[in-house]
Amino acid sequence: MASSNPTFSELKRQLAARVKLAPVYLLHGEEGYYIDELVKDFEALVPEEERDFNLYILYAPESGVETVMDVCHRYPMMAQRQVVIVKEAQAIRADQLNKLHSYVERPNETTVLVISCRGSQAKGKELLAAVKKNGVIFESKRLSERNVVPVINDLIKEKGLNVDPKSLAMLRDYIGADLSRLYNEIGKLALILGPGAMVTPEAIERNIGVSKDYNNFELVDAIVNRNPAKAFAIVEYFRNNPKNNPTVMTVSSLFNQFSNLLIYHYTRDKSQSGYMDALGMRNAWGLRVYEVAARNYNVRQTIEIISAIREFDTRSKGIGSRQNEYDLLKDLVYRILTARGFIG
Repeated sequence: MASSNPTFSELKRQLAARVKLAPVYLLHGEEGYYIDELVKDFEALVPEEERDFNLYILYAPESGVETVMDVCHRYPMMAQRQVVIVKEAQAIRADQLNKLHSYVERPNETTVLVISCRGSQAKGKELLAAVKKNGVIFESKRLSERNVVPVINDLIKEKGLNVDPKSLAMLRDYIGADLSRLYNEIGKLALILGPGAMVTPEAIERNIGVSKDYNNFELVDAIVNRNPAKAFAIVEYFRNNPKNNPTVMTVSSLFNQFSNLLIYHYTRDKSQSGYMDALGMRNAWGLRVYEVAARNYNVRQTIEIISAIREFDTRSKGIGSRQNEYDLLKDLVYRILTARGFIG
């Protein structure tokens, strides 16, 4: 049987190989992209010419649990297996969904049942226990700001490409945790650049449309290195190109930088591995930024800056200020560069 708790990539490989398939798969979780892609792969298990007879797509709110079980107990027509996909299982009551456990405990060996709970956790303790015993559970977790970069890095490697740190940051800031856009844009880069190519800022600017010189990575770098001329030039570029440079992403990058810098300052284990563990880093190259930042901004300055960023967040929502958001961003950058460490 397939691994009981596979990752997205592992499950895709298992389905592509079409061997050792489990009789039941439960797909659930907040991130809809992974579930949508896997459902397509399950549909592809049945050849086009067999789909009228051996592929059943049922919608839980309309079909009912009894209908699902009845279909699952049927045998495939002139084929090795049939695939039954139950969509929108999150839309029915827990006690109704839980009734499927009686089938899952003794599943039909020639049926692959897929239960899709898109956008939420699956309900029914008995069902979950039965699937854990006889099938595969895949939880589709929404990306957090902290793990976006590792996911981008892994996807680029999966596509046979290489990437530098600045390019990773540009993709994170421009695309964020939107998995659909992330897979599409990196897939486009893989097609254009070819196997083994390096994803560079120039390639991103040329093929995706993000400026290699005026972006959040360069703004953070300018602030960390106390380069006011460069920092304010980038803010003005953002003001003139607001569609690709929303302040919410910029301030998120600044907040991540200085909140991590505070962790860096307070980390007791001052070794490279100690800093990497504290900051949740896989690679040591990211530490250079914090080494420079720590020399230019002490603990008290860092705390003052974090306070200023939080104040920007409040004022940008119209609370206590009616200034344009890019005027507020310019003020914030000035406050960061001139922070004295006064905490009151």
